[in-house]
Amino acid sequence: MRKMMIKSSSLHPLLLLLLLLLTQLLLILSYFPQLTRAQTYQNISSDTTLTTSGTITNVLSPSGDFAFGFTPLPSNGNTTTTDLFLLAIWFAKTADKAIVWTANGNSPAPAGSTLGLSSNGRLLLTGPDGDTIFSSSASGGSHAAMLDTGNLFLADANSSDLIWQSFENPTDTILPTQVLSLDAFSTKLQSKLTSTNYSNGRFIFSLESDGDLSLRQLASPINANQSYDSYWSTSTSGSGSKLIFDSLLGIVYLELTNHTRINITTAGVGSNTAANFYQRATLDFDGVFRHYVYHKGSNGSWAQGWTSQDHVPDDICLAIIMNVGSGACGYNSYCQLDGNQRAVCQCPSKYSFIDSNNEYRGCMPDFAAQRCDVDDSARFQFVEMVNTDWPLSDYEHYTPIVEDQCRDYCLSDCFCAVAIFRNGECWKKKLPLSNGKIGGSVGGKALIKVTKDNASSYEPGTIPTIVIKNNDRKGLIIVGSSLLGGSVFVNILFVVAILFMIFCYPCKRKRPHHQDVSSVLDHSLRCFTYEELREATNGFSEELGSGAFSTVYKGVFLNGKDSICMAVKKLDKVCQDLNKEFLAEVRSIGQTHHKNLVKLLGYCNEGENRLLVYQFMSNGSLTSFLFGEMKLEWNKRVNIILGVARGLLYLHEECITPIIHCDIKSQNILLDDNLVAKISDFGMAKLLGANQTRTNTGIRGTRGFVAPEWFKSMPITVKVDVYSFGVMLLETICCRKHLEESENEEAVVLVYWAYDCYREGRLDILVGSEREVLFDMRRVERFVMVAIWCIQEDPSLRPTMSKVVLMLEGSVSVPVPPDPSSYMSSIQEERVLPSKCMDSREDPEL
Repeated sequence: MRKMMIKSSSLHPLLLLLLLLLTQLLLILSYFPQLTRAQTYQNISSDTTLTTSGTITNVLSPSGDFAFGFTPLPSNGNTTTTDLFLLAIWFAKTADKAIVWTANGNSPAPAGSTLGLSSNGRLLLTGPDGDTIFSSSASGGSHAAMLDTGNLFLADANSSDLIWQSFENPTDTILPTQVLSLDAFSTKLQSKLTSTNYSNGRFIFSLESDGDLSLRQLASPINANQSYDSYWSTSTSGSGSKLIFDSLLGIVYLELTNHTRINITTAGVGSNTAANFYQRATLDFDGVFRHYVYHKGSNGSWAQGWTSQDHVPDDICLAIIMNVGSGACGYNSYCQLDGNQRAVCQCPSKYSFIDSNNEYRGCMPDFAAQRCDVDDSARFQFVEMVNTDWPLSDYEHYTPIVEDQCRDYCLSDCFCAVAIFRNGECWKKKLPLSNGKIGGSVGGKALIKVTKDNASSYEPGTIPTIVIKNNDRKGLIIVGSSLLGGSVFVNILFVVAILFMIFCYPCKRKRPHHQDVSSVLDHSLRCFTYEELREATNGFSEELGSGAFSTVYKGVFLNGKDSICMAVKKLDKVCQDLNKEFLAEVRSIGQTHHKNLVKLLGYCNEGENRLLVYQFMSNGSLTSFLFGEMKLEWNKRVNIILGVARGLLYLHEECITPIIHCDIKSQNILLDDNLVAKISDFGMAKLLGANQTRTNTGIRGTRGFVAPEWFKSMPITVKVDVYSFGVMLLETICCRKHLEESENEEAVVLVYWAYDCYREGRLDILVGSEREVLFDMRRVERFVMVAIWCIQEDPSLRPTMSKVVLMLEGSVSVPVPPDPSSYMSSIQEERVLPSKCMDSREDPEL
């Protein structure tokens, strides 16, 4: 026993020494994480080659998350070609194998190409004829391998130095842990040309030598040194240092020389769940820098595949306005955002894409140009496009002028391709047209000069399009007979169709049931019977919410084998005013179609039963996500704010008949499965005529959200919605109610407190301790300033919703708002007048 103790004690110093040496070794290796991992990697060495069709076409990182090697070049969105290959790095476990780096995007490798280490230690890609397609910029390497970060490196024989790595030679993507710094080999990303063409594209995202981080459009994709002025930048000249992708926070930010930072994207995933996501940030081919995430499980509340969490700029169509160059889209085309906020380029009527595989090359007319040597104007007419413009293609301007004069001036001018008429002004434009865009913020009307639709104006072999008015039956018969006269069988079919129109159309007019509603509805709306809705709601048993005069129930409607969830709104009281309210809601929603408006599926107007059937919103109202225990993440609140603003813009300026909602508040903002905001409850909506900008009506709305003019017997305009939006905007920023009990009396009324915080430069107090919000204070300040403008007492001082959208998106600057103290007294004086069957109501919170 004694001997054992002596022996053990004699070994004790040796164990301590061994542990000390092991600790020092681990400490040293911790400074070289990439090199320590490389020992377990699939190496590419002097005796290893990758081929396009051999036994080894790629190598994996240790975890298998990333792959490097050959992948077939996509030929379009759905197929690939086995004739050409990219040497690339991609996510190996995602469904679409998203590519994050390419070595030969400009020169796809033909089948039979190989990759290996050259005699001087370079990564060398050669074609089947031995020609060099790609070579690493550094030599002296003994092996190359992939890291779990997605970085491909080339190391020397001793593995003590990385002589080349893909992280220092990025293409269009940066990955978590990747840094672009001023002392790096490359400080820019360049987009690919199209979704399937990986050659150099039209945009760069670069950290300039002066420290400014900017997005620019290139004059030529093959020369990244020739670019136009930036269309987005951090304005950090002299202070920017490095661009960092923080994997834990899930954000991309610019670190300044004083070690403060500016967030480029907001948090896409929380720090506690970052390990559950793949992440990348890519300069896409449309010129937008987007942060993408991919849930590794691809289940639960997360959508399948890659989803964009944030992007800059907010609207690429409005961001790019250059004196030279075509703009976001090609010449003679126009840019419009789709439902996923991606730029879509389109051609005007009777224009076609020059290259159907590359819409960014622009459009060309399908007709011969107007001649200048003779009077050729009789061949031409105008196609109207509202809210469309090519703002920098003007060559003549007239004011004041009426629209007919504007048309005549352009028609008689052989150089004029388009005339823009807006607010008594006329601009003539000639080809090529640049910076084309469409949307409510554009305004005005584009008059596009095209050839008339008659046979004499077409080249041989083309087929004219016949335009016929719906109510001109005589013209329909004449034109139909002339077109179909050569076929007896087709003529019989044509006669049957005419008889169907003659006999069936009057029957629809004679139907007395639902005439007051169906006459103003879109044919896509379904007329339900009361019994159908009673059965669908299980006897109106599951209540979703209620207001002063209506209750909303959940229903399930069986449509064949499918079941459709829906929300059924039942008006509880029947009187003349509520009948008007019902008709107003059906009429207003029935003619609207926008991603940020709740969709009306149908209605019931049977006897005294009046019900409205909406799409079911699984996530309920915005209220529950703002004032509950679990607050919605900041980036999702930003998307909701922008969605509501765009929905209101549509109601005010883009509808066939402008609509004032009259009751914008968080309870009336519903959220779908993807947390997309949908404006609901049009029961108080007021429609404006085509030439009407204001109306007179009784007090409507909810206390705290009602604009001051309601109490001053002033005409009501769309600016009452702007006021309500401003209050709701502050609620969404702060996650607190507009009126709230508090020990601090100054903080009871949200607008008081918000302005005080803004005036004193303490918006951090306003947003509390939310980390993601504190990292995005520039946007917070912009949003608060917009909200203060919206709640000005004088309606004329409030911006239009088109201006609000532009300011929220950052497309235009937000001026310093005036002190709103003059209107504060009106907030506390709001009253909703009681009435048994009044036209407005104060809804309780749902």
